[in-house]
Amino acid sequence: MKKTLTSGRSPEAAGFSGLVFVMAALFLATLLSALDQTIFATALPTIVGDLGGVGEMLWVTTAYVLAATVTMPVYGKLGDLLGHKPVFLWALVLFIVGSALGGLAPNMALLIAARALQGLGGGGLMILSQAILADLVPPRSRGTYMGILGGAWAFSSVVGPILGGWFAGEVGWRWAFWFNLPLGLAAILMSAAFLRVDAAREHRPRIDLLGIGPMASATTALVLLISWGGRHFPWRSTPIILLATVAVLFGAAFALAERKAVEPIMPLGLFRERDFVLTTASALISSLAFMGVVAYLPTYLQMVTGLSPTRSGLLMVPLSMGILIASLSSGMSVSRTGRYRWMPAASCLIVGISLYLLSSLTPSSSVALIRSYLFVCGLGTGIGFQVLIVIVQNSFPITMVGTASAAHNFFRQIGASLGSALVGTLFTQRLLSFLGDNLGPIGSPATEVVNVESLSPAIVAHMPEQVRSAIVASYSEALAPVYLYLVPGMALATLLVLFIRKKSLGRES
Repeated sequence: MKKTLTSGRSPEAAGFSGLVFVMAALFLATLLSALDQTIFATALPTIVGDLGGVGEMLWVTTAYVLAATVTMPVYGKLGDLLGHKPVFLWALVLFIVGSALGGLAPNMALLIAARALQGLGGGGLMILSQAILADLVPPRSRGTYMGILGGAWAFSSVVGPILGGWFAGEVGWRWAFWFNLPLGLAAILMSAAFLRVDAAREHRPRIDLLGIGPMASATTALVLLISWGGRHFPWRSTPIILLATVAVLFGAAFALAERKAVEPIMPLGLFRERDFVLTTASALISSLAFMGVVAYLPTYLQMVTGLSPTRSGLLMVPLSMGILIASLSSGMSVSRTGRYRWMPAASCLIVGISLYLLSSLTPSSSVALIRSYLFVCGLGTGIGFQVLIVIVQNSFPITMVGTASAAHNFFRQIGASLGSALVGTLFTQRLLSFLGDNLGPIGSPATEVVNVESLSPAIVAHMPEQVRSAIVASYSEALAPVYLYLVPGMALATLLVLFIRKKSLGRES
């Protein structure tokens, strides 16, 4: 007889086979969401070249991130109101349809629309996976299972760029979309067959439409401001100022709407819970730092060490291994001992140390040394990545777990966007400055053989030694010290999580 997992029961009580299939479905859903944020980094140049839309390249990434970020709080609340399983299945269907359309897209406009549709589904996959675990698994056991989901993010951070490059160069970039189909369908079938989450509610749900509109507007303006500021528009330009104004005005309107809503998508009461505020602030800062490493260190490695894109991606494997080892170990430790207060502080402290170490890299640093620093960063990230969610979920009743998890991950996503934008802006500005200093004034022999806008590892490798050394030095001086600027933020995050209260983790859901 087929066994299903039902809320309120330990996963072991529902049968090993049911647990395996449900965890496989949740892992696949988390993996799909994570991969779609990394796989296009290496495939994008080929895609826009094939479809002829270099000018719209930014939107291929922005459309997904924007749609996913906006829908996170909505999915969290809808899951709490309607039941997590049906909303989870709906998110999977949207993601699969978006993937199929993306693989068939004949032009950039339809490709961007497909990416947005993927984001509308992808925004719910991680949120609802975490909420379903909270339905099924008592707080004391959640650390282990959350650690398994954390492994999906560790895996995707390295495999995503490698897969994207392989699809683009060997089998066709459209498979970067189509490979999602069998994985997504498998997740749907396993969830439908083996997962039964109690969804009964004592009252008719009332959707917070007046809150969703201002929230979506404010988030859209904020994400665009973060993505465009300092890159495509100067920070003091009219478009950036207008976006900032829109974000503030609609943010205020959202807060007002949430005060009056019967079922707010992001209840203001969340921010009266000290542990939620502390863990969410820490997660935002940590995500900012982590994305600064993941987004730009591969470029540094290619330019400074001369490694190919594939080899530079493989050099990031120690980062993922550190995340995987620490995430699983810390999760099992929480489940075994019930002690967790030390983990967020240790996480922030170790990440801060790794940023200090990365800031000391020079062109002469060995590959082994770089790997060791990345492993340290992965360990720090892995210790706190899923434990913070366990603390958030343990701070609220089960009827609010989806809403609280979504709000926490919403701000974590904002932190990741801030990290990419902040480090990218500082890196670019410093790089242009150092290239000017190291290559000499315009018109000098060095600048005559350099087109700054089209520099690549292959081009730099064939330049005269003097020019190559100047470019390598510029990249090293431009990026490595930026990581030192992030250390005070991690010190603040460490201080914040020291004030997390000690709460017992129950053995029942």
